[in-house]
Amino acid sequence: MAILGTVGKIATKTGGWLLNRTLGRLMGSGISTDSRIVNARAKWSDRSDSVDWRVKLTLPTQAHELYNTFFLGNELLKPLEPLRGIHWPLTPAMIVQHSAQYNPMAMTHSNYPHQAYQSSQVDQLNIIGEFPVQNSDDAKHWVATVNFLRGITKMFFGKDDPYGLKGNPPPILHLSGYGDHMFNKVPVVVNTFNVELRSGIDYISTHQSSVYKPKPKTGGADAWQQYFDNQDIDPTWAPTLSTISATVTPIYSRDAVKEFSMKEFVQGKLNGKGKDKIGYI
Repeated sequence: MAILGTVGKIATKTGGWLLNRTLGRLMGSGISTDSRIVNARAKWSDRSDSVDWRVKLTLPTQAHELYNTFFLGNELLKPLEPLRGIHWPLTPAMIVQHSAQYNPMAMTHSNYPHQAYQSSQVDQLNIIGEFPVQNSDDAKHWVATVNFLRGITKMFFGKDDPYGLKGNPPPILHLSGYGDHMFNKVPVVVNTFNVELRSGIDYISTHQSSVYKPKPKTGGADAWQQYFDNQDIDPTWAPTLSTISATVTPIYSRDAVKEFSMKEFVQGKLNGKGKDKIGYI
């Protein structure tokens, strides 16, 4: 009992780290265990840092017709408009593979074939990340992210064509993340995306329509009746935790490839830094 009492005193003096793994990790890394940090509420928001190294897929800045098609007057995708695309709120897992192709040339009376170089390429990149949702605003962002991915995996087809894009393939996006010399405005196309809707997860309701009006704090019966009448306008439920993954392929035009320089590439000068530049990886 004396030992347990001593342990209890130590746990109390050290902020309860023996009984709380989160506090234990914070203390072990030298971070304060102030309750304001432990009880902080995570939320999705635009970064105020001068350097944004989140993993994101965005529309190119010069693609004005694409921007108008996806975001102009679109309440559904409005949460994505400032970034011009989507980002993973938590650091995702990424699988990146580069390959060089060689053709074996079988020589007569030889134990080893000669390897003739054919070509090099950057294979498909897999991005897998979790999306937490804690409130209605997060839910709107989640719904917008899923619908954005639905749109950028389809060609321009149908009756409405205000910007003359009918017949075009799915749009090319810019992949960025982890700083200038990792992924910076790398042109990619999205081959596939997956949304994992897990079982046993809570869902949060949200409304995308601009017509929807929140619950009135004051007002008579008419205000409350209008509130209840608007409950069925664009209701959508987002999971509090899900996994969204995307498979993308780098794509470079013939004109862009003509400007490639091995010397500049290995010096990091083709990293997409600068206006109207794209990143080579």
